[in-house]
Amino acid sequence: MSLISRLKLHHMKPRVYAGFYGVSSRSEINLIKHFCTTISTDDPSSETLSSIDQTPKTAEETPKSDVGSVSKGESVEKQRNFTRGKQRNPEKLEDIICRMMANRAWTTRLQNSIRNLVPKFDEFLVMNVLENARNAEHALQFFRWVERSGLFKHNRDTHMKIIEILGRASKLNHARCILMDMPGKGVGWDEEMFVVLIDSYGKNGIVQESVRIFQEMKELGVERSVDSYDALFKVILRRGRYMMAKRYFNKMLEEGIAPTKHTFNLLLWGFFLCRKEETANRFYEDMKSRGIMPDVVTYNTLINGFYRLDKIEEAEKLFVEMKGRNIAPTVISYTTMIKGYVSLGKVEDAFRMFEEMKGFGIRPNAVTYTTLLPGLCDAMKMSEAQMVLKEMVDRHTSPKDNSIFIKLLTCQCKSGDLDAAADVLKAMIRLSIPTEAGHYGILIENFCKTKAYYRAVNLLDKLVEKEIILRPQSTLDMEPSSYNAIVEYLCNSGQTEKAETLFRQLMKKGVLDPVAFNNLIRGHAKEGNPEAAFDIQKIMIKRGVSSEADSYSLLISSFLEKCEPADAKVVLDSMIENGHCPDSGLFRMVMEGLLKDERIQTASRVMKTMVEKGVYENMDLAANILEALLMRGHVEEALGRIQLLLQGGCGVDIDNLLSVLSEKGKTIAALKLLDFALERDFILDFSSYDKVLDSLLAAGKTLNAHSILCKILNKGVATYQKGLESLIKTLNEEGNTKQADTLGRLLKGDKIISPKKGKKQHKQEIVVS
Repeated sequence: MSLISRLKLHHMKPRVYAGFYGVSSRSEINLIKHFCTTISTDDPSSETLSSIDQTPKTAEETPKSDVGSVSKGESVEKQRNFTRGKQRNPEKLEDIICRMMANRAWTTRLQNSIRNLVPKFDEFLVMNVLENARNAEHALQFFRWVERSGLFKHNRDTHMKIIEILGRASKLNHARCILMDMPGKGVGWDEEMFVVLIDSYGKNGIVQESVRIFQEMKELGVERSVDSYDALFKVILRRGRYMMAKRYFNKMLEEGIAPTKHTFNLLLWGFFLCRKEETANRFYEDMKSRGIMPDVVTYNTLINGFYRLDKIEEAEKLFVEMKGRNIAPTVISYTTMIKGYVSLGKVEDAFRMFEEMKGFGIRPNAVTYTTLLPGLCDAMKMSEAQMVLKEMVDRHTSPKDNSIFIKLLTCQCKSGDLDAAADVLKAMIRLSIPTEAGHYGILIENFCKTKAYYRAVNLLDKLVEKEIILRPQSTLDMEPSSYNAIVEYLCNSGQTEKAETLFRQLMKKGVLDPVAFNNLIRGHAKEGNPEAAFDIQKIMIKRGVSSEADSYSLLISSFLEKCEPADAKVVLDSMIENGHCPDSGLFRMVMEGLLKDERIQTASRVMKTMVEKGVYENMDLAANILEALLMRGHVEEALGRIQLLLQGGCGVDIDNLLSVLSEKGKTIAALKLLDFALERDFILDFSSYDKVLDSLLAAGKTLNAHSILCKILNKGVATYQKGLESLIKTLNEEGNTKQADTLGRLLKGDKIISPKKGKKQHKQEIVVS
């Protein structure tokens, strides 16, 4: 009955209501202009409703000031008669209603808009709205509204339509309620409605409800035929309940319902699905005993079942038997045999079956290609695979599983035929299959392995330019071995910027590969672009990516080559903070650069770090740093560095420093350094004492000279005999008689008492030679 109604509807012409598509501004379409403000962007037919009754004006219709005004009626008439080009096909009423439901919430306002739009609801319009609704919820709302509002009384066909729609959308409770409410509306049930509901519950895995509905059919007075049993068999066998299927089969026979060929085909399929070979064979014999001869579907089911049980020999016998009975195998028959051979590794037999199929004029389908190609790849029969792929492209047949292209690419590259591998990518483009970053990555990696870098770079340019990596629907990303290969090449060949462009796209996908990061740093450093390298390093530190000592060394060297030692020092500190210990040569390079840039204290800090890390090689710049510190007045820092060097076992030439300071008139620095040496009992040359004292006297710092001389003499060092008389004279002249008297007694050989802060005074004999 439903089939007849559907055929009837197919032959009915779409209804277009007179007056709805008119150009008059008073038409009913204008009533909804104020409500339809949201327009769908994904529907090419979507446009503002107001555009339906508006047509462009010609140049002749433009009002001119010297001609006078044109009456409204004439303007409308010209709009009607002088439209340009071919008139647009009017939009169907059901499409407008579906678009309105999709773009707006289901409210009373929308309902009134639809009511004003439609002069009359009939079966054809209601069926088309239900069929074309954007989703099942829209269809259900419309179905209930037209009935509740008294706009249309639903019949058997509209009920059937909504049950089918709700079943496909898994809204099974709604579908069941609508079915059960039908008698109350005066609409009778039929078996087909229950079959649809049984099948819908089964597809959603709710077997018990399918069984319950099947049982309720008898209680509700709905006559069950073989169609109901077939639907039930399909549901319960899909869930592996073969014993239940056997019980219901016996019940069907008890009710006097004869099984059909379709019934046996379903049962055979289900028993093989449950891996019940004996049961399937028994039912197959029962089928033939009832005079129901197997057809091509039966044989396909049996062949597929034995393939599932890894009994390809049995499948071969059935295939031969089918041809012996003059039942022509179909593409499904051959594809099933090919699949069986491939699963057992008999790829040659599978390919022979493929050729035989084409020889009989049977055209392979997408499943055939998808079944055969992986087997050819696994057997490394790449020439045959290439031929099959070419045939697919020529016939423009896309495989069901696009992952086959990854296997094709990988195996062609493994066989060494990179041209054939490149053809796989071209085939994907011709078949309109989206190419992803992973596909490009396989080719790029293998081009790099074979030194065909120009081909790898050409592919990379396409990959980056089209931003294939960033496509949100992409599921196949580049492997690290792929992008690291091309990044390393680009960084070594002076194209680090291009490599960074690639890697920044990868970073947006969450890639934080330390190998690529370090290659980028090396590349920028070698190309004399340390700032860019330093930016990469900052990203690594921020995101916790480990770095290599070698990349730090290259970056430091790059900064030094650009005469930017301060930045080199920052990188050196970062290197140490991240767990790397620079070698002595790297420390020395940084210190030398800082000294040339006259950043003495910064160089001093590098030296301090170097000593603290236990690196004592290449310390020849230490004397220069100490001298520069003392010359610039950073005496305390210099003394601290000397102490640190001495603790580390490094020798410091104090005599040379005293000599240089004395000669250059840095008397205070020399005085403090000598005092530092005396406090620590350093052994110095006598000439060092004399040079410091001479420089102090020459600078007029007699009291300082007297103080340091007393400390020298208290250490038991005999020195400065030639300058004592001159110093005594100067002290007396300056009024420092006490200090002069002390030195006078020294000339006579008297003993003196040397004061020491915070301690008792001790007598000590001082001998002045």
